[in-house]
Amino acid sequence: MNVLAIGCHPDDIEISCAGTLAKCVKRGDKVIVAHVCNGDMGHVIIPPEELGPMRNGEAERAGALAGIEVLTLDIGDLLPNGCDMKQRDAVVEVIRYADPDFIITHSPTDYMPDHLAVHKLVFDATFTASVPHYAPGKYKASKVTPLYYMDNLAGMRFEPTVYVDITDEIELKLEMLECHESQLKWMRDHDHIDFADFVRTCSKFRGYQCNCAYAEGFTEELVYPKVVAKRLLP
Repeated sequence: MNVLAIGCHPDDIEISCAGTLAKCVKRGDKVIVAHVCNGDMGHVIIPPEELGPMRNGEAERAGALAGIEVLTLDIGDLLPNGCDMKQRDAVVEVIRYADPDFIITHSPTDYMPDHLAVHKLVFDATFTASVPHYAPGKYKASKVTPLYYMDNLAGMRFEPTVYVDITDEIELKLEMLECHESQLKWMRDHDHIDFADFVRTCSKFRGYQCNCAYAEGFTEELVYPKVVAKRLLP
């Protein structure tokens, strides 16, 4: 299968679904991760013009650990707009390029405006990408793709309906997360937050909910015609 995960910032995927994506690679799937934003506002000291390329590089190194192709739309932080047709069309091109059997993205109950904008862009683009005569470009129209939402930060306002056991992938997930050094080092040194421990703890909590050591939780977008009568997540 082809799998596409579309996150907002360069570390969002590692936080919420990297274990599942690594498990997809292990079963033979082609996995692509696309970041809408470049994360250029994610530091107090490092200026945006330096941080954006730095964070894109961190994301590429994280993806390489699991055999995942990493793309970026390179939009600045705070600039995603769910009603912006150019941004939507950029997501359409990513979907058509990846030709996914399913897509993972942010939940509609997420806490952050940028994440919510990406949620809308992806929801709209999954339909738009399937219209053959819309904006003919480099890639052919895709099918209407099943859509899954990854966990919110700390699991707030998110009740999973599907779980993936990532017990065998938890250490790789955290190794991928540690590639985002500009974020994790700053939080450890200045905010006194061990974000890797935070993510491990949340994964352990989801594991308790589904009777395994570590898990990631998802919900499925239950709208016609995105639903299929088979399990797609590993």
